[in-house]
Amino acid sequence: MFDVDALAATVQKNCHISDAQYAGNYTLCIFLLKMREYYRWEMGIPQSQALPKESVGDWIAQRELFWEDVMSFPFSPLRINNETFEPFESEQINLRLNPLGYVYSGGIGIFHKPYFFLAKLEQTRIHDGITLLLSSEEYARELVAPPAMLQGNTVYIRKPCLRRVIWERIEEWLLKKPPNSPMARMLACYLPHLTNSENNSTATHNRQIESILGQITDTEMHSVLLHETGEAQAGQLLGPNWESLLNQLPRGKAEFIMRAVRDHMADSLTTLPALLKTENAASLHFYFANFTGMRHELFPEALLAYQSWVESGNLTALKNIIHHGKQHWQTLAEQILALHDTHTDMLIGNIEALPAIHTSKFDNLS
Repeated sequence: MFDVDALAATVQKNCHISDAQYAGNYTLCIFLLKMREYYRWEMGIPQSQALPKESVGDWIAQRELFWEDVMSFPFSPLRINNETFEPFESEQINLRLNPLGYVYSGGIGIFHKPYFFLAKLEQTRIHDGITLLLSSEEYARELVAPPAMLQGNTVYIRKPCLRRVIWERIEEWLLKKPPNSPMARMLACYLPHLTNSENNSTATHNRQIESILGQITDTEMHSVLLHETGEAQAGQLLGPNWESLLNQLPRGKAEFIMRAVRDHMADSLTTLPALLKTENAASLHFYFANFTGMRHELFPEALLAYQSWVESGNLTALKNIIHHGKQHWQTLAEQILALHDTHTDMLIGNIEALPAIHTSKFDNLS
């Protein structure tokens, strides 16, 4: 008989080792935010419930001491029935686990940090040659829990993590509740009276939002799948040198530019054309509610086109800018790839200069 508890214990051990080795890469603020969310998961505390500050502090101190003990441990192999696998053999492991109703992933993420998780498999789907593994309840995970990951031609979508990210974005909006913002418009698609209910308490707002969080999550899973499919298509167009070049870069602006360029390329290939074709208003609002940081800095014209749609109800400007953007982002990515053999110091400067030199202003597209 397959022992899921024993497997979960091994995966969780590997998660602890990875956390011990890489948690120091985060700024203190980011580290504390991630640890609070990790505590919430371990203790099974709902998103709408406040965390006990003293207990969280004690837990963080204990976890850091534990990490010191396991930091030098090697990752443990995984045993499934009578077979043993190395922790990064995700494809072979899933061939055994998926028929049993489970999904596993072992991969490398930002900072070259190993990522592991084990969860209940909710759905398997094939989309444009990409295998989608949708998971629900998680039995083992680590400090960082991205809602979606692409490994080869497999997309892992972690429903509880996506739900958490959506909640966190809404929670940020609730702090100030700016009117006429993309997030306010998205929420109005589900709760038309929420954004005008100024007299309601935060607890009331939380209950209202929690009541429709599952519906929002189910809707946004499609957008996540579209983006990851676009990532796969972009990867095929750009080839292996893109990841090789990205791995050369230290954490900084050049890396953020590369990641944003690929994100824009992916979204111009799949995400935005699909959302525009179906005129999915809620998902378009949510997309632009998250249009921040380097993505916004490189492509402010997209936000202007979005605002044009909001004011006029006409999608033409947005459709035009996405259509022309498709070639723009691929061209910019290819220009970055041409720098592949450049010395790292010069590489950083050249990448940071490219967007300023070559960014199109997408004039006269409305």
